[in-house]
Amino acid sequence: MKVVIIGGVAGGASCAARLRRLDENAEIIILEKGNYISFANCGLPYHVGGVIPSRSSLLLQTPEVMKARFNIDVRVNHEAVNIDRERKCVTVSSLKEGKTYEESYDVLVIATGSSPVRPNIEGIDSERIKTVTTVDDTVRIREMVEEEEIEKVCVIGGGFIGLEMTENLVAAGKKVTLVEASDQLMNNLDKEMSLIVLKEVKKNGVEVILNDAVSAFEDVKEGISVKLSSGKEEKYGLVILAIGVRPNSALAKKAGLALGDRGGIVTDEHMRTSDPSIYAAGDAVEVKDFVSGEKTIIPLASPANKQGRLAADNIAGFEEVYQGSQGTSIAKIFSLSAASTGHNEKQLCRKGLVRGRDYEMVTISQSSHAGYYPGGKPMMIKVLFSLEDEKILGAQIVGEDGVDKRNDVIATAMRLGASIRDLKELELSYAPPFSSAKDPVNMAGFCGENVLRKQASFADYDVLEKEDVFCLDVREKGEVEAYAIPNAFNIPLGQLRERIKEVPEGRKIVVMCAAGVRAHTASRILYNHGYQDVRIYPGGARFYRLTH
Repeated sequence: MKVVIIGGVAGGASCAARLRRLDENAEIIILEKGNYISFANCGLPYHVGGVIPSRSSLLLQTPEVMKARFNIDVRVNHEAVNIDRERKCVTVSSLKEGKTYEESYDVLVIATGSSPVRPNIEGIDSERIKTVTTVDDTVRIREMVEEEEIEKVCVIGGGFIGLEMTENLVAAGKKVTLVEASDQLMNNLDKEMSLIVLKEVKKNGVEVILNDAVSAFEDVKEGISVKLSSGKEEKYGLVILAIGVRPNSALAKKAGLALGDRGGIVTDEHMRTSDPSIYAAGDAVEVKDFVSGEKTIIPLASPANKQGRLAADNIAGFEEVYQGSQGTSIAKIFSLSAASTGHNEKQLCRKGLVRGRDYEMVTISQSSHAGYYPGGKPMMIKVLFSLEDEKILGAQIVGEDGVDKRNDVIATAMRLGASIRDLKELELSYAPPFSSAKDPVNMAGFCGENVLRKQASFADYDVLEKEDVFCLDVREKGEVEAYAIPNAFNIPLGQLRERIKEVPEGRKIVVMCAAGVRAHTASRILYNHGYQDVRIYPGGARFYRLTH
């Protein structure tokens, strides 16, 4: 059996290595148009900032190692330019030699990945506009940052790459302006969770411009001028373009393979394309959304590696099924970690789902470990769940410590079909330096169960601005003096029963405390005294302060 793999990074390299472990006799060829295979895409921004000082550290495998260890013929600087499905052969261009040749196959794997979006904007081809895609891109950016007289850098795009590049450029001593066309950073988060990230980015000296898009670039003597739709114009030494990626599916389209609405290569559950002799994996493919079951594109390294491995299994004769991607991800933003899995509230609303009818949410503020042990850091956790079957639909967590393990626990629970109630049953490792006896994940489960039992209801983070409510602050007097909530009425929790007549009946009441625990107790007191419409402010004054 002769297997030709087009693309040698995440999906392609994983497929090749797995296939060799399963079949010692197969002839395996990797065609990679770039200079490197199996490099660490996700580590590229950290090379710019010097966190990963050596370029060689980004190279996970080399053609020489792949040949010696796996007997795989790796051909870098070789681009597949055409697929003849009838004759089962690929036309290959040897970029260094300037020659083309044909390579036959029994099975073909397309793992061509994705490319940065470069919109048709005036001046977009300037040499001072860089994307972060390959090792060579990153090396050139680092050279410019280190060697040239660049003081100011403009980063276009507030997603993962844009934020990681922003952090690393600040670490390199540059003054950074971050421009995002939408009204928030990190669109995988809901607005209120993204506001925590925004505050952290600004705290580190970055100028952030939201709701504004680039209208034109222009090379000038001082560097490059960036013109925004608002009319604002500024000059920079370098521009980093990080506004998203699109699947590299042109070769598949040219070969007549089926593509989805968003341009991804259509595959079945075995990673087979519309041609049974051709498989596809990675950023170029359309996959099943694990939460909704709909088709989507999720360009992340972990799913790409798994898809490549699964394709190899099926080429070798197994019938493995890809269950879908849920988009589990995390990013480091200065001192914060921001993680998510599954769907956010914006996605649910776009699908026509209504909170209170179709789904509900809990938003809680928890410490990374036991409060009495020094060094605990607060984290905000938002979990969304279905009211029909109580299944977890998605989660978002932002904090300084312990974010990754909580997100991973919830992502695993989702993958295994857990309900929001199941989170309270999880028995998680506990010692004071690591967690609390009731882990933050357990607490999300307890709160979710309270919501399902109608023993608790969470308000929106901006409820005090949007609605006519009576805000009851149950913190102690000293806490209120340190940070007061505008227009809130203070009754410390210990005095609430004796002063309950001061709380108006027939009003919509939002209860606030420092983090949410006392607010829940206060809400139960009010419910048990006949108050009907009582909600807990999510995450308490801690969250209010972060988002306002």
